[in-house]
Amino acid sequence: MGVELANTNSAITVMENHDFSDSEIVSIVRHSLKSALEGDSNHYNQLIGIMNSSHRAAPDDIALLATGLKALSKTVFYVDITHHGMLLSAVFGMSLWNYGPDVMDAIVELIIALAASCGDLVDSCLQMLVGNFIPPVSLLHSLSQPWCIERKQQVLERVHSALINIADLIPVSPLMLEHIIPLRMPHLSKEALTVIYVENMLKIESNVLGSLVGSTMIVAVVDRLVDLDVEIGWDEILQDDSSKGIFEMELEEAPEDAKDVGFELGKATSGPYSLGGNVVAELLDNLMVLMCEHLKSCADAGRLSKVFDTLLDSFRITVLKAYKSKFAQFVVFYACSLDPEHCGLRFANMLEDIFMHGTDPLTRMSAVSYLASYLSRGRFIPSSLVAGTLKRLVDWCLKYCQSRDGKEAIVDPEVHRVFYSGCQAVMYLLCFRMRLMVDVSHLKSLLHSMPLERILRHPLNPLKVCLPSIVSEFLQQAKAAHLCTVSDEFIFNNLLESDLSKAYGGIERLDMFFPFDPCLLKDCDRFIRPNFVYWSMVKATYDDDEDGLSDDDIDEDFVDVKGEHALDVDMGRSFDDREPDLVDECVYSLNNMSFTPKSSNFLSPMRMPAMLRPSTSPP
Repeated sequence: MGVELANTNSAITVMENHDFSDSEIVSIVRHSLKSALEGDSNHYNQLIGIMNSSHRAAPDDIALLATGLKALSKTVFYVDITHHGMLLSAVFGMSLWNYGPDVMDAIVELIIALAASCGDLVDSCLQMLVGNFIPPVSLLHSLSQPWCIERKQQVLERVHSALINIADLIPVSPLMLEHIIPLRMPHLSKEALTVIYVENMLKIESNVLGSLVGSTMIVAVVDRLVDLDVEIGWDEILQDDSSKGIFEMELEEAPEDAKDVGFELGKATSGPYSLGGNVVAELLDNLMVLMCEHLKSCADAGRLSKVFDTLLDSFRITVLKAYKSKFAQFVVFYACSLDPEHCGLRFANMLEDIFMHGTDPLTRMSAVSYLASYLSRGRFIPSSLVAGTLKRLVDWCLKYCQSRDGKEAIVDPEVHRVFYSGCQAVMYLLCFRMRLMVDVSHLKSLLHSMPLERILRHPLNPLKVCLPSIVSEFLQQAKAAHLCTVSDEFIFNNLLESDLSKAYGGIERLDMFFPFDPCLLKDCDRFIRPNFVYWSMVKATYDDDEDGLSDDDIDEDFVDVKGEHALDVDMGRSFDDREPDLVDECVYSLNNMSFTPKSSNFLSPMRMPAMLRPSTSPP
């Protein structure tokens, strides 16, 4: 059975020049491994030479490599971790991306065999496979080429199949993957590698391994989104005039050629409305797109609810407390839009519960800011949820006021910061939804029954503490809707914020935290836009055909086939009664967050910034 190897011949020469059967080649490799244990490393060194063959070697040498790998996979029980370390290093250092299908198959077969043969090798085998999630640096410039796209598909199919096979053979391996995969995620600055790596993480979440490690993949991706998000400081979003505050900066009307020059913060464009090369924002945008596409596939497969469990936990633990987060939260927003009846309701209920019953003031303030922003911006949210939540928020604020009755009421923004955040949430929400409520008789009755004036005229004086910009818009609409009377003392002379609002907002500036203000990332916008309410779409209570917004001012995509205003119809119906085409894509507009109508004596128009400065991060 054995094949004698003359000392003067190398293993390469023997395997090249003799027409051996598969079993004879296996004997040659076995002999090489055994001889190394006995101190004769000649044949063993030649075997290492085969494993180290360059991927640019001649076809015969590549064929020899495939033959050697296959033979080695049948002799793994003769592999000794201590004595055959160089051989193992050569194998674990291979990249499937450098070879054709035959060598890929041989490498994967060997990795699976090594993992099954020795528990001490499982970690190295998993590390090697996870390392093949991404291509060698030498291939980065070719990733868009057809041959490289095909190579990527070939590699990743084999990698994921191998991970599943190893999980079947070694049940503990998925637990090891939970630690390996997040730790090996590429550095923030490596955009192309990070995108491919996250693709693989989401692929694992959706395959059979997902039931074991899927939650870890989702959490790790969300964590990376937040990491990128907080890397983009507000100073990078503001335009060059640093003397202007974040919300003071007015978004000018888009020029006629805005669509051509990248008004939607397009990549690789220039001009005042472009992203202009912010590599961190571009990477975040790409990862957000991957995540949204994954959520859509989960919804189509009927398993969004399970994934949303993890997403909601991740939001509560990470995103909610990342007060500098500006974009990552839109992943949750999109998931809610895919399933408003379940996911959308659960998200709102969680935020409300944290605000009502939480213990940490900052977390409670963040939660109610998210809640108000979510209910204001979600085009898919029914009026019943908006009205019910609004009533409970008002009741909570009233109860807080009652708890202070009989005591000395001192306007202390820090002591009563949670109360003021609740009051501001109520006013902010009504800025967006008041007109829709007063146009529906039973909602109008509910709104007029709420003790808003009692709360706002309480000695704690929320109208003096909350953001003047929101207070002014709310009072103007409330006056038109006959909800309360308005005194001239609340004309703030164009103040966007006050010392009192700054005090209750704290260093985190939670008084100015509106987490679902329009997303300024270009590519993921296509997932958010059809489900999003922009301020330019809102019809205020003081608007009429003469002085306010005319019907022509309303985005045409908000008029359905019956000629009705889609927002009004949608917000007044139950989920079951809603027309399926009410969430058709609307024309993208960044004329948003202007709390003041076209003609107003209260404030100058306020809008969110439309520009991200180029990042100073390394390419």
